[in-house]
Amino acid sequence: NGQQSALMAPTEILAQQHYNSLAPLLGSLGMQVALLTGSLSPKKKETLKAALAAGEIDLCIGTHALLTDDTAFANLGLVVTDEQHRFGVQQRAALRQKGRDAHVLVMSATPIPRTLNMALSGIRDMSTIEEPPRDRQPVQTYVLEHDWGVLCEAMRREIARGGQVYYLHNRVENIEAAAGRIRQMLGEDVSIGIAHGKMSESQLSRVMQDMADGDIQVLVCTTIIETGIDIPNVNTLIIEDADRMGLAQLHQIRGRIGRSPRRAYA
Repeated sequence: NGQQSALMAPTEILAQQHYNSLAPLLGSLGMQVALLTGSLSPKKKETLKAALAAGEIDLCIGTHALLTDDTAFANLGLVVTDEQHRFGVQQRAALRQKGRDAHVLVMSATPIPRTLNMALSGIRDMSTIEEPPRDRQPVQTYVLEHDWGVLCEAMRREIARGGQVYYLHNRVENIEAAAGRIRQMLGEDVSIGIAHGKMSESQLSRVMQDMADGDIQVLVCTTIIETGIDIPNVNTLIIEDADRMGLAQLHQIRGRIGRSPRRAYA
C-alpha cells in the first residue's frame, strides 16, 4: 500500500540475522531492505536515514538505533518488534509514534505479563504458533547434578556427529577459567570460543560469526545467547547453575537449540 515497515530487534546479531533472511526474500520482490545498527559508520547512517525519510526504503531492520530522534520515516505503516520483552514500554511506543496509526506486531517466545494480559482480555489480538516446523523434534531435557564426566561425554558426542555446543556459564569474572577447564578436558584439537556482554559489539559479532560458520565447536557463554540467535548446527546445550535462572529465561535459552531435524539435548 505504499507504506514502510520497521522491524526492531534487541541486539545487532539478531538484527543482522533478520536482515540476512529477509533481504534476499523481499529483494526478489523488488523491495528495498536496509539494516540500521549502532555500529554503522556515521556516513552510512546519514545516507540510510536520508533514504528512509525520502521513502526509498520499504523495510528497515534495526536495533535501538531506530529510536533516535533523527531517524524519520516517510510513511510508516507497520512496526514489528522481535523479542518484545527486551524493550521498555516507552521504547516500543517511540517507534510506533514515528508513523501515523501504524499497525503493530510484537513477537516473543516468552510474552511479558502486561502484553499477555492485554491479549487474554481481548484488548489485543494474539496468535500462537503451536505447530513446529517440518522435521523438528522436541529437545531432550535433563536436570542433573554437575558432573564433569557426564558433561564431557555429552560434548564429545555432539562434536563427534559434527555438531556444536553451547556451554552456559553465567559469571563473566571466571568464564575464562571455565573455558580453560573445558579445553583441558576435551583436548587442544577442539576449538573453544567465549561470548559475554562485556565484550565489544565487534568482538561479539566476530565470535558469533565464527560460531555460525562452524569454526568454533564449543561456545562458553553467558545468557547473552538467549535472544533469538539461530545456528541450526548447535544441538547440545549445557546450563550451569540452572536453578539461579527463571523458567521463562530457561525456556528462551533452550529455544536456541533443536532448530534442525536433528535430536537436540539440554
